[in-house]
Amino acid sequence: MNAGYLARRLAAVVLVLLVVSMAVFAITMILPGNAAVMILGEYATEDQLKALAAELGLERPWHVQYLEWLGRLATGDWGMSMRMSQPVTLLIGDAFWRSAALAGAALVTVTVVAVPLGVLAGMRRGRGADLGIGLFAYMGTAIPEFVTATLLLVFLAAPGRQFFPAGGFVPPGEDAARFLYHIVLPALTLSLILTAHIVRQVRSEMSEVLASDYIRAAHLKGLSEATVIRRHALRNAMAPAVAVISLDVGYLLGGIIVVEEVFAWPGLGRLMIHALQNRDLPVIQAVTLVLAGVYALSNLVSDIVIAALDPRVRYA
Repeated sequence: MNAGYLARRLAAVVLVLLVVSMAVFAITMILPGNAAVMILGEYATEDQLKALAAELGLERPWHVQYLEWLGRLATGDWGMSMRMSQPVTLLIGDAFWRSAALAGAALVTVTVVAVPLGVLAGMRRGRGADLGIGLFAYMGTAIPEFVTATLLLVFLAAPGRQFFPAGGFVPPGEDAARFLYHIVLPALTLSLILTAHIVRQVRSEMSEVLASDYIRAAHLKGLSEATVIRRHALRNAMAPAVAVISLDVGYLLGGIIVVEEVFAWPGLGRLMIHALQNRDLPVIQAVTLVLAGVYALSNLVSDIVIAALDPRVRYA
């Protein structure tokens, strides 16, 4: 993998974000309702609505609004929230690190749990451990995140057996222990479904690798089982799994919206829902672009990691 490939991939990321920005801007323009009405209320006079629409530039042609908005984005000016009267960059910055903390906790849990379970299932294919892990994986992928969240709330946060808070957020700078206490249930909700998905992928790849000729050749050379697994099987089985994990970032970005709303976690997902309810166009556009950027960059990182894990991969 060379510098030219990285440059082309970064250019592709920029192009994807440009296309997403055009799509998002067009969609927000055709949303039902009027932003001026959402801000001033349904009892505002016609003169007040026209004055606010002129102030916000809502009466100008779409392409003019888009180009001006794109120019401001390039300079770091993401505008002001129509509803909360705060800079969008400030709102996005506060919400982004909260969502990143939640997603990071889920991904760490998935990596620590899913990979060993998938490897174990692949090594014990057709045995009791494989069947048990497979049953967990099928159940995990079949249950949507809002059902998982509800079940966790019933069993772990209901009055009388409240092991964890039902929702809310405490900044880690204020109380780190309470921050961790509040993040457990939403992170567990996200990680359960991701773990089930990745377990199936790792198990499938591990089974295929263990049945390959070079693994049999390694055994014939007298290498121990642990050495064969560590040096040969695991390295080759992980490359496709990394690709799946990067694709699961897309699920994580979508699932986090539901989970944050259920557990009242003030991240990007909850900010997006609030913006949609109030037709806060600058916030909707900014959150969507941030999510698209994270997804595009995660795919780029995935390609780099796969190339490092699998020497057979060569990029022109």
